[in-house]
Amino acid sequence: MIHRDRGSVSLSRRLAAKPFVGLARLVGKLPPHRIRKLLDVVRMGARPAGYEQAKAARAAVVATSVVCAGQGCVPRSIATALLCRVRGTWPTWCVGVRAEPFYAHAWVEAEGRAVDESFQPGYFRVLMSVAPTNGRGVGP
Repeated sequence: MIHRDRGSVSLSRRLAAKPFVGLARLVGKLPPHRIRKLLDVVRMGARPAGYEQAKAARAAVVATSVVCAGQGCVPRSIATALLCRVRGTWPTWCVGVRAEPFYAHAWVEAEGRAVDESFQPGYFRVLMSVAPTNGRGVGP
């Protein structure tokens, strides 16, 4: 379980994250191809998120939701990306797997590294990602 320290995240940041957590829980129930299509549209026009920006968004999401602080990696990662987007940036949203033992996970990356995750680079094989656009409406 992820440490959920509500005291380190201001009430205003938790309140700002709350609607995105709710939205992410709904979006997370969609089939993967629909999630990707939706996030492809939402990311348009956003600058790449910096690591600290994405980390602050993730902390607000985790402090807002018990589900996102626990095993809810899909809503946590989607809510983090959406909260970044409302602030004009977009991290890379990722879904990946490891083989033995099988485990799937969703997370966000910024500046080329996973944001506040305990796994090492390469631990998961990325199956799907939605990266920031290059300013022309397409990925890098």
